[in-house]
Amino acid sequence: MQDILDRARRVRLVIFDVDGVLTDGSLYIGDDGREYKAFNARDGHGMKMLRHTGVDLAIITARTSEAVRIRMESLGVEHVYQGRLDKLASYEELKGLLGLSDKQIAYVGDDVLDLPIMRRVGLSVSVADAHTLASHHSHWQTRAGGGRGAAREVCELIMEAQGTLGEMTAPLLMKSAKD
Repeated sequence: MQDILDRARRVRLVIFDVDGVLTDGSLYIGDDGREYKAFNARDGHGMKMLRHTGVDLAIITARTSEAVRIRMESLGVEHVYQGRLDKLASYEELKGLLGLSDKQIAYVGDDVLDLPIMRRVGLSVSVADAHTLASHHSHWQTRAGGGRGAAREVCELIMEAQGTLGEMTAPLLMKSAKD
């Protein structure tokens, strides 16, 4: 576990896949052709807390969805790459834009399309219900499945390793003690 914490300590950017990571992978398509997705509120809060510690957030997803755009905007995620079948090209573009090294980047994935990035980054994470190959090529695996708290686990792991988890939760504990 020490190796994982050491890797997490260096992270300055976390990139999430969407379908199967920030959602459970289900695609809901209405009769009108509109796509709907269910996101976990606790995952979103973890992402907001991590972003407030100075760690950048991004998504790279092969699909394009207005629901994803809206959700990422509400979470303050500035780096949104949708419709990217070549995820590695998007990864390289983002890495160059932010001036980061592979070791400073974490990636959270669940399937074979994520492997090229997972094999490159300093901290690769697979969700509990990931494809076997994604799990095999990750440094760490969450206990929760995609869309069911996995992103929150990743955020808290990084904050714990960087010593910022306490400062994110202490004000809430202090406030509740006064009530």
